[in-house]
Amino acid sequence: MSENLIEKITNKKLKRRSFLKWSGAVAAPAIIGGAGVSNKLIQKASAETTSSVVEDIVVPTCSTLNCGGKCLIKAHVKDGQIIRISTDDDPRDKNADNEQFPQIRACVRGRGYRRHIYSPHRIKKPLKRVGKRGEGKFEEISWQEAIKEIAKQNNRIKEKYGPASRFSIYATGQTGEVGSGDTVIQRLLALDGGFLGRYSNYSSGQHMAATPFTFGVPAASSSCNTLLDSKLIILHGMNPAETIIGHFNMYLRMAKAKGAKIYTIDPRKTDTNVALADDWFPIKPTTDNALIAAMAHVMFKENLQDKEFLDTYCIGHDEVHMPEGVSAGESYYSYAMGEKDGVPKTPQWAAGITGLPANRIIQLAREVATTKPMAWVQGNGINRHMNGEQMSRGGSMIAALTGNIGISGGWAGPGAAGEIIKYQNLPITPNPLGISIPVFKYTDAIVRGTEMGAADGVKGLKEGETLPSNIKMIFNMAGNCLVNQHSDINKTTKMLKDESLCEFIVTSDIYMTPSAKYSDIILPTCTFFEQNDVVPPWSYGQHIFLSQKVVEPLYGSLTEYEWMSMLAKELGIEKEFTEGRTQDQWVQWMIEESKKKDPNFPSFETMKKNGVYKYEENTVVKFKDNIEDPVNHPFQTPSGKIELFSKKLWDMNNSDTIPAIPKHVVVSEGPESDVTKKYPLQIFGWHVKRRCHSTWEKSDWLEEVQTQELWINPIDAKERQIKNGDKVKIFNDRGTIQIPAKVSSRVMPGVVCLPQGGWFTPDDKGIDNRGAINVLTGQEASPLFCNPQHTNLAQVEKA
Repeated sequence: MSENLIEKITNKKLKRRSFLKWSGAVAAPAIIGGAGVSNKLIQKASAETTSSVVEDIVVPTCSTLNCGGKCLIKAHVKDGQIIRISTDDDPRDKNADNEQFPQIRACVRGRGYRRHIYSPHRIKKPLKRVGKRGEGKFEEISWQEAIKEIAKQNNRIKEKYGPASRFSIYATGQTGEVGSGDTVIQRLLALDGGFLGRYSNYSSGQHMAATPFTFGVPAASSSCNTLLDSKLIILHGMNPAETIIGHFNMYLRMAKAKGAKIYTIDPRKTDTNVALADDWFPIKPTTDNALIAAMAHVMFKENLQDKEFLDTYCIGHDEVHMPEGVSAGESYYSYAMGEKDGVPKTPQWAAGITGLPANRIIQLAREVATTKPMAWVQGNGINRHMNGEQMSRGGSMIAALTGNIGISGGWAGPGAAGEIIKYQNLPITPNPLGISIPVFKYTDAIVRGTEMGAADGVKGLKEGETLPSNIKMIFNMAGNCLVNQHSDINKTTKMLKDESLCEFIVTSDIYMTPSAKYSDIILPTCTFFEQNDVVPPWSYGQHIFLSQKVVEPLYGSLTEYEWMSMLAKELGIEKEFTEGRTQDQWVQWMIEESKKKDPNFPSFETMKKNGVYKYEENTVVKFKDNIEDPVNHPFQTPSGKIELFSKKLWDMNNSDTIPAIPKHVVVSEGPESDVTKKYPLQIFGWHVKRRCHSTWEKSDWLEEVQTQELWINPIDAKERQIKNGDKVKIFNDRGTIQIPAKVSSRVMPGVVCLPQGGWFTPDDKGIDNRGAINVLTGQEASPLFCNPQHTNLAQVEKA
């Protein structure tokens, strides 16, 4: 197919006859239920004249990409094409953000979704690898051939190595319910004898692992609208203006209008800071808990802590309130004041570690302690560090020291307010093997799976057991974590090229991603415009969508559920897998079942019309009951209280890396490391407005929004004779990147930043020329088996 033709389709409307001939489609929206809209379009599209006029038909839908906005997309369809995109115009909003029903408006990414479906880069046919793995050489095959080959390899590998040799890798390209290939393949594999499971994620793994040690549950945040009661909001590694996190931006804007101050703590002056914040407190990556300890020192010294709250609801804050069996001098007070180690954690001490002047630390400590309600909001930026678990617990320490837990306008800790959304999801068959590994350690399980046990974070094994097999078969469903989003790309690709390790890899995707190139079979899947699904929100959302099918699938693409139903038939488990339902029937069933969980949940017909259900009961003050009635509502911890000192962590006897209180932990590639003599700059990646993880990389429109370049402070740039726009080389022992530099005082000295998600594009020397940050990241996991992809040292030189 001509690339020029596809560019025409993307940039302007084609005549109806040309489009139908190109796409092979005879009708546009096959809306669930088949009535009214789709029938009219079918009648119009089947006419044999190009002069017929069809009015725009507006179909509400929602993206299933793992994007934090989960915005309402209104597709305007004419003659079988999406001709433009509009977004939420809820009349309840009355032309301003409404506290109860904020509009779910599309950002620059959502406005460009036509570029997604009509991209010239889409995979058009099933492909089979013909060259060496990773070479990118494929031949087109039929769907029948592809399914038979997958079934053949699946049966061979299962019989030879056992069902635990099969693995569905972490993926975020489709995050609906029945349309999520990652979820559906696990349903299929469970029915086919089981598979090696996984837990955690790449985004908030440290939060999920650490928060239960403090509060007994994995999420501790309130709903966004409670910020309207805040007088001071601290965004700690939180950047919702670029990452897009539910309604967070709207509520921050409304809180600011009501008089709240907003501060950011981040090594980079983010767009959130520029747009909304009153002050910026830059600190070096991995040093957050040194800042928090110094703030606590100020509070203790000046008697600013909320002693009544601490004594009533917490353990571990001082020597009087400690669990039994712990030696003296282990409380947080003792640590902050230096009573045991002889090192008081003064602002002057922290200034030398964090890079933030002592007077600024004192200012922040006093203001945080004396302003109430105060919300210390922990973003996922403090995750993905080698000591991220400790930094996560540190933010909750500040909330406890100031008594800002269980009140509206306060903020206890990380994680989403999940109590708002009540709905029926797709039933998943339990994995009969019951074994799972940390999501980040999949590469370990390829090479040394049979050596991995509890010490590697494996769950579901008996004491002393190890995994029964290495990973031999991978299903990569709409994901780029196989290569691009996983650490140490060069090490990973070398591993994947060795076909004696992982023997068969299946990818289902829209584009030929860096991960897809390392597959044996590639299947062309559908965009969200080409299928029906139920889509819950990302973090902090208070709505749920019916993502409606808008146009017929291009090129004969199939949804993951459709081709997996074919595979299930080939494996002899079709009846159990489908339960007699098509994807559309599952969607309708989930909506109908959701009414049993929430009587106010709209009918199927109403959801078709509106596309979205906005929950009226949308306020969650986390731990309100625990604070107001601690006798009847104790915390779900061993002590029933907020455990600022965790006896569970103490009993692990690993105080150097995961101590029982949230100490500052020096890491191997942090600013205090000896490695800085060779690689003096800390480099981390941030989530940028032009991409959702690695999605949108191929969009020319989004390239205009933000280019891929390395941010470097003028001091570091001058030392290296680097000017704005110069091509620079970024390198460490793991790899090398060449990319233009952006010299900016919006990043602190000693730190360089590279937008994460750029697609790995190596030249013939193996040097990446797109800025794929994971060329530079390492595969060693954090203490609780999570990814440390923000903790890296590198050097920068003028190329």
